[in-house]
Amino acid sequence: MSSNWKVEIIECGDLVQDDDEVTSQDEAELRWNRYVELADSVTGDEGSAGVAAIVCSLKAKEDYGAYQSAHAALSRFPGKDLGEGVVQATSDLLVIPKDNSGNILMLLVYAGTVAVNSFNEALRVADQGTRSGFRQLIEFHESGEWLSDATRRNVLMVPRV
Repeated sequence: MSSNWKVEIIECGDLVQDDDEVTSQDEAELRWNRYVELADSVTGDEGSAGVAAIVCSLKAKEDYGAYQSAHAALSRFPGKDLGEGVVQATSDLLVIPKDNSGNILMLLVYAGTVAVNSFNEALRVADQGTRSGFRQLIEFHESGEWLSDATRRNVLMVPRV
């Protein structure tokens, strides 16, 4: 996939919300359809930058089912790319709606050992600000619904170094 795909999926991921009076219904539907088409076209060969682009695209509070295609797309990536890509998308992951970030972290946990180890390793060498932001986000989701189950808690490890 080209870098244009990455830019376009990020732009289209900013789905029109119900209270948006500026965008027409036709434009909203076109953007939704294009987003799903872009997500469905993912093969999993796009590398960690492809993962990061998908994570960055999850900006809307209400996705009207479009993000299911993004979640399915993320499941097509090798674990190594998935883990590294989530860390690459830190700045976006920390500001997207909490349900979206929780879903991403849960997908990462369920992706298995390779994805989790890749995430933990990439985070280990990340700067202190990134580690701190992830620590807060993971603690938030472990205390709430997304990662609160005993099988999902303490799987994503954020080093305190």
